[in-house]
Amino acid sequence: MKQTAKGQHGWSDQLPPERAWKPRAGMTQAARSAEQDRAVGGRHRRVVVLDGGQRATGSIAFRVYRRTRRIRAYLRWSQQGRTQERYVGEVNAATRAANLAQAWAMAREAGLVKDEVLPADSKASSTSVRAVMAANRGRDTKPERLLRSILHSRGLRYRVNARPLPDLRRTADLVFTKAQVAVFVDGCYWHGCPDHYRPAMRHSRFWQDKIQGNQVRDADTNRRLRERGWTVVRVWEHEDPRRAAEKVVAALAQRLGSPAATAGESAASQ
Repeated sequence: MKQTAKGQHGWSDQLPPERAWKPRAGMTQAARSAEQDRAVGGRHRRVVVLDGGQRATGSIAFRVYRRTRRIRAYLRWSQQGRTQERYVGEVNAATRAANLAQAWAMAREAGLVKDEVLPADSKASSTSVRAVMAANRGRDTKPERLLRSILHSRGLRYRVNARPLPDLRRTADLVFTKAQVAVFVDGCYWHGCPDHYRPAMRHSRFWQDKIQGNQVRDADTNRRLRERGWTVVRVWEHEDPRRAAEKVVAALAQRLGSPAATAGESAASQ
C-alpha cells in the first residue's frame, strides 16, 4: 500500500480493502442512513436542491473500479420515485467512515449539497437543533419501532400509543393490558436526557420550561399509574433496543411469571 503526497492511502497494486468502501453486512436501511448522518454531521446537512426549489435527502455511494483500483464516490437521491446520482470524486482513506466524510466534504465544496435553511419563525437555535427536535416529535419514532419489532419477534403482543387507564389522559407507547405494564420510550431532547440533552441557545427559557414541564408530567404519570397497580417502564431513545426489550420482558415476567409464560399469556391476552 502506497502513501500519497497528502499522507492518505492509495492502492496501486491491489484493490482497496473492503473496509474502505463496503458497508457492513446486514446493515438495515435505518443504520445506513444513520451512518450517512454521522459522516456529514447530521441529516440537515444532506439537502440536495432540485429544480423548482424542491429538496431531497442525499446519500453517498461508492464504486470500486478494478482497472484503476480506485474508489469513486457518487451523490445519490430520489426524484419522482427514481434514483438519481452525480459523480463527486475519488476518495482514498483507509476506512469507509473516513471516505464518507471525505466524499461529503467534496460534495459540499462543489455545491451539490446544502444545509437545511432554518425557518424564520423557528424557535430552534440552529438547523442541527431543529433536526433533533423534529426527530423526537410524534409517534412511531425509530426507537419505538425497533423496540416493538424485537418484542413482537419474541411472541409478545401489545397495544400501541394507547391509554393504560381510559379515564387518565396519559398515553403510553406500548401497553400490556393483562400484565398492567406501560412502556414509554422517552426522546432525549423533549424529556431532558442527562446524557444527551443540550439546552437550546435561542429562546432558551421557553424550551427549558417546556422540557421541565415534560419531566414533571412524566413523574406524575408514573405516580398515577403505580397508584392504580401498574408497572411503568421508561427507556431512553438512545438505549440499545435489545437492552430496552429486556427491561420490558423482565417487567412482564415479574407480573406474569416466567419469561416463557409471559410471552404466551401476553400474546393471548392483548
